[in-house]
Amino acid sequence: MTATPLPEVWLRGPLPDVPALFQPVAHELLQCREELRAALAGLTPTQLVARPGDVASVAYHVVHAIGSLDRLLTYARGESLSREQLAYLGDEPRAGESVHGSAALVALFGAAVDRALIQIRAIDPSTALDAREVGRAKLPSTVIGLLFHAAEHTQRHVGQLVTTAKIVRSLVSAS
Repeated sequence: MTATPLPEVWLRGPLPDVPALFQPVAHELLQCREELRAALAGLTPTQLVARPGDVASVAYHVVHAIGSLDRLLTYARGESLSREQLAYLGDEPRAGESVHGSAALVALFGAAVDRALIQIRAIDPSTALDAREVGRAKLPSTVIGLLFHAAEHTQRHVGQLVTTAKIVRSLVSAS
């Protein structure tokens, strides 16, 4: 008997304790977690770091999505990046050098989403339009702008890693 697949997260109803205004952000991050888990299932360390056609590796997309989500939420809190966050940013291009396997990457990404959801649940919706600054250049944004971009940017990289994972799987089956 085949299990009926669940609808996408946004079609499963409101998430507990998430302000209505921020439901789409939380839904998208949870959708990303599900898609990432499925895409990484069974990938070998070699496949995680493969760069077919010189595209970014699956591992890079995971590591970058984790780091950028953390950075964007830091800006949404009105804070500057820490030394640790800047160091992580500098290490992202070498994500494949210390790959711990697909299960570890899934766990790290899941933990990043959990941290993001904790922050999203704690944000007062009345602050959604509050001004925020991004980066050293202090570019203008808002709390809602940063939350929306955090979800959109994460989804963009998950989409790219899903495609790359399909390609590296097909290369193994073709050989």
